[in-house]
Amino acid sequence: MASNFYMYFVAALIPLVVGAIYYNPKVLGTAWMKACGFEEEDLQGANMPAIFLISYIFGLFLAIALQSIVIHQGGLFSMMAPEILEAGEMRDQFLMLMEQYGDRYRSFGHGATHGTTTALLLAFPIIGTIALFERRGWKYIWIHVGYWFITLGLMGGLLCETLIFEI
Repeated sequence: MASNFYMYFVAALIPLVVGAIYYNPKVLGTAWMKACGFEEEDLQGANMPAIFLISYIFGLFLAIALQSIVIHQGGLFSMMAPEILEAGEMRDQFLMLMEQYGDRYRSFGHGATHGTTTALLLAFPIIGTIALFERRGWKYIWIHVGYWFITLGLMGGLLCETLIFEI
């Protein structure tokens, strides 16, 4: 269990912050609206508090899922659980392994690498498939994939660098 679990809540803010910048009309917002066939008027009247709240909850889901991709030590924990939660040989072996290797691959760069790889190997095919069936163009696909490349890279980097697990 993460002793600083609040980092999930911090990481869940990243999609909102990146989205506010990335989809701003001065960055890629105008290109996105054009690729979607939207006009300014189409975006008026939405329940923005509900959209932001639900987006934040989705960001929290992403943070929880992404930590298992960017932090390799979680695999060791899941492989040895639940025996490591009780005193005994398995717990001792786990603690020894964590003392020797627990800080391996725990950097922002490593997490960002896995986050961006996740964007390319998971988000890209999902967005691409949906876009193809919706008859959207490649510009639409690349705009969204670019957003997730940046967002998941930052989320993965933050989580890999900052989450602390203790038993």
